Amino acid sequence: MARTRAEMTDETREKLIEAARRAFARDSFAATSMDALTSDVGLTRGALYHNFGDKKGLLAAVVDRIDAEMAGKARRIGAAAAPGWDALLAEGCAYIEMALDPEVRRIMLLDGPAVLGDPSLWPSQNRCLDATRAAVEGLLAQNVLRPVDVEAASRLLNGAALNAALWVGTSADPAQTLPKAQHAFRLLAEGLLRPA
Repeated sequence: MARTRAEMTDETREKLIEAARRAFARDSFAATSMDALTSDVGLTRGALYHNFGDKKGLLAAVVDRIDAEMAGKARRIGAAAAPGWDALLAEGCAYIEMALDPEVRRIMLLDGPAVLGDPSLWPSQNRCLDATRAAVEGLLAQNVLRPVDVEAASRLLNGAALNAALWVGTSADPAQTLPKAQHAFRLLAEGLLRPA
């Protein structure tokens, strides 16, 4: 059965994203040759430009993919914790811990911000913010949190986890920095809790 044009386009995009992901993690964004990357998967630079505009557009697609995977993993970890507050804390701490992964560290925390700018403005961060907002709304409805503006609390929690991950990922000793970052994140977040 013949493949449709849309299927061929999706296959080409997928090949380029996966090849770039491997190359960026291994060699860094700056050191990755687009000619070598495209030839490794049997494509041309024209395919890259047609699908992503340029190398930076390809990085944005890789970042979006990895960030979606990170958010999914954090949600699964949160779902395995006790519901409500514990789930929210577990998700934030899991997101921070992912900074130890070499691929996340290189692509998401070093090259991504250097090339794409402020991570809080990336489209994938809006999805994370939406999930945090929903969690905060639920906790407010259950009287778990002090009276607080949903948007403010959501942005600050999301920003704290993101910045903690950036700190861990860019530190000289990420494994040593991680527990300090997670501890501080928990303390900051607990300031939102309604006193018992």
